[in-house]
Amino acid sequence: MYNLIVILMGIGLLAHGTAAIQRELNEIPGAMDQDAGNETNEDHNINASQNRVAAQLEAVLEHFKQADPVGLPGVPVPDPMEVPDMKKSLGMANLNMMQVRAYGLSKFRIATINADFKDLQVKAGIQLDEMNVKGNYILSSFFSKANGPFTVVLKKVYVEATATLAVERDGHLTTDSIKMDITFADMAMDFQNLGFLGTVFQGIVNSAPNLVFDAMKPFMLQEADKQLRGKINENIEKLMGDRRLPNSITPLDSAIAEARKKVRAMGYDPYHVPDMNRTVGVFSVQLSHTWINGISSFYRVGNMSAGIENNTISLRVQIGTQQVTGAGQWEVGLGMMTRVGHVQFTVQHIRATIGISQSLDTRKRPQINDLQFDMGNIQVRCDGAGTIDYVMEFVVNVLPNLLRYQIMDAIENPIKQRVQEKFNTIDVEQAIKQLAQKYEAEGSNFSFDFKI
Repeated sequence: MYNLIVILMGIGLLAHGTAAIQRELNEIPGAMDQDAGNETNEDHNINASQNRVAAQLEAVLEHFKQADPVGLPGVPVPDPMEVPDMKKSLGMANLNMMQVRAYGLSKFRIATINADFKDLQVKAGIQLDEMNVKGNYILSSFFSKANGPFTVVLKKVYVEATATLAVERDGHLTTDSIKMDITFADMAMDFQNLGFLGTVFQGIVNSAPNLVFDAMKPFMLQEADKQLRGKINENIEKLMGDRRLPNSITPLDSAIAEARKKVRAMGYDPYHVPDMNRTVGVFSVQLSHTWINGISSFYRVGNMSAGIENNTISLRVQIGTQQVTGAGQWEVGLGMMTRVGHVQFTVQHIRATIGISQSLDTRKRPQINDLQFDMGNIQVRCDGAGTIDYVMEFVVNVLPNLLRYQIMDAIENPIKQRVQEKFNTIDVEQAIKQLAQKYEAEGSNFSFDFKI
């Protein structure tokens, strides 16, 4: 369970954190001066860790191809889990339970997982069809005593956990709080050798499952908190290294700021639009030397969240840009006559809400579930066509602004269909395996390749 939470929290940090770790290593004097021919223990451990991650990923992919995936490969859930001896005072009698073990914890199903990237919070729900608790008991009163083995069966056990991360004053990301609760729908019990006490203390016996569960619950929650907190912090340390995050803005907005720099570094802002040439009979239109500025001004409009339900991962993103401007050269031909001019346009903002999903069975293709656009005021200036320039500017500046909501509604479905066509060509399983192989080969130099 907690590995899944760590994985979801790590999605937004992986590409960013691995590169940061490498930069930190490059700045340490002598860090790269080791003899290449002598593999140190640290090198061996890194390679072993990379291979282990790849092998575990392969096992997880195969696991979720099942119709009813139970448990999760590589998750070290103790089964059976040993529970400390418990003592309960029952008024006229005392109940001692010893050598108690809980069975069936590894047979869990993932009910829901919801990750809020803005608030760095993950909520997870895990369900067990049945959990068996076995041990020995001693029930003693002032006039009689009984002892023997007991079994308590808890049915439809539900574990709910909420983990929240926070940036400390020194800039390190760490676990802030963890809240957990365990409930069950039904229970049954069998206390052997009760004899006379079974009749006298029938009410006590009937409430025994609750007594056992109430006694176990604090220990189970404490143990889960310790394991979960340690595992999350361990994975954060591996991903982030000694990288410090600003505590003036959220880590999500900080990551988006880094993504803006990446877009500019990759040459997408300003963006050169491929030349367009269309000819219909004697009429021709050519648009060339078109550049668009402001693509990298994107920011988070609403929340960004991910979740797992019914063995399907869903992601919802709300992003927008600030002002987007563009300019280009146009040429219109009618037979032997041609006109050449320039066009400039400004869009106040562009906003999009995107919802996509992917089955955990990676043989299936991703799906786009929601796509909504919103565009701000549009302004266009045109020159080169004489009096027609004013007509064109009037038509373009007035009609799109009056009808832009209808225009956005009209283009959403065609764009959604086009995106789905692209999604249908993606082999998710093969892409994940290629990324795993890339991680094995490059280690800390690993970087995400969108072409994969």
